[in-house]
Amino acid sequence: MKVDQKGHTVTIKDTQGDFNGFVEKVTQQFKTFEKQNIIIDLSSDSELTENDLKVFLPLVKLHKKAKKSFVIVASDLDFNAVSDKLVVVPSLLEAHDIIEMEEIERDLGF
Repeated sequence: MKVDQKGHTVTIKDTQGDFNGFVEKVTQQFKTFEKQNIIIDLSSDSELTENDLKVFLPLVKLHKKAKKSFVIVASDLDFNAVSDKLVVVPSLLEAHDIIEMEEIERDLGF
């Protein structure tokens, strides 16, 4: 697991190729990142399915309550099949853009 921090955003990348182990690590260390926006970078995992991403729903719920963004980067998915409660984008650039837009919305009180 590689953690990269830029400003108020943390990018967490799976470097082991073990999705379940990665999810477990992120869940265990969630308290460390709870005050920052989180990007989960799964772009290197080509075996990922839309259903696999549902394991992040409890973390997303906690993060939204704390008024922070939680974005997942994944490629080769049917983005229409992903749960509406998850924010999933195909690139890191788009993830940063989403976080920026959500920060502006929160600042404006939406």
